Amino acid sequence: MPLFSVPKEVAVGTAMLGVAFATGMLAGKRYPSLVFGTPKSSKSIIGKSGPLWQYILDHSLREHPILKKLRLLTADHPWSKMMVSCDQAQLMANLVKLIKAKKVIEIGYNTLNMALVLPDNGRVIACDINEDYVKIGKPLWKEAGVEHKIDLRIKPAIQTLDELLASGEAETFDFAFIDADKESCNEYYEKCLRLIKKGGIIAIDNVLWSGRVLKPRKDDLATQSIHHLNEKLLRDARVNISMLPMGDGVTLAFKL
Repeated sequence: MPLFSVPKEVAVGTAMLGVAFATGMLAGKRYPSLVFGTPKSSKSIIGKSGPLWQYILDHSLREHPILKKLRLLTADHPWSKMMVSCDQAQLMANLVKLIKAKKVIEIGYNTLNMALVLPDNGRVIACDINEDYVKIGKPLWKEAGVEHKIDLRIKPAIQTLDELLASGEAETFDFAFIDADKESCNEYYEKCLRLIKKGGIIAIDNVLWSGRVLKPRKDDLATQSIHHLNEKLLRDARVNISMLPMGDGVTLAFKL
């Protein structure tokens, strides 16, 4: 598809990701120890608990005080592993701002982050299946002054997406974040693709699934579903994609 048919903001964003990738490839050729994968030392140069990782956070993370409060509140909670990493949340927020999004679909645990960067008349459709999952974060929506932007739907996300399509909201959303049950990830993707307008972005979380995608077991439906979607996205002519090794892996799909 010709570049001039893609909105300027998305073209710029895609170009930035391309430059970052090319820079990484060149750096890898010059400094082999920086190549993604397992370096000669058999340990990644950027360990998630190592000093270099902490340096990255110290010199790039601009965490909103309310988001930090939510992160600390959930740190010792059994559901804390469902939270999006703070660096990944910041990237999602920057992408939402880049494309000047007003309507967002959030299937997972990134609602407050999205609402904070939307304009005052913006709208987040927050999909969840259990009111208990949002009890910790919900009071902070009000504290942050973004409660009016959040439309919480407590029901299966597939049902919510179908309702949005049935009400005529196809191709009216700017951004979608998918981070829910992995067995349904393909269905979420297909329905979000219909709801997102051209030039919009779908972010799919956990695409590396702690490395299990390398050898999906036949009895592991979640991993099989993620792997199949990853293979599908590679060949999907309806979108441009970038898969980033951030958090547990996130794929950005730019609708053409």
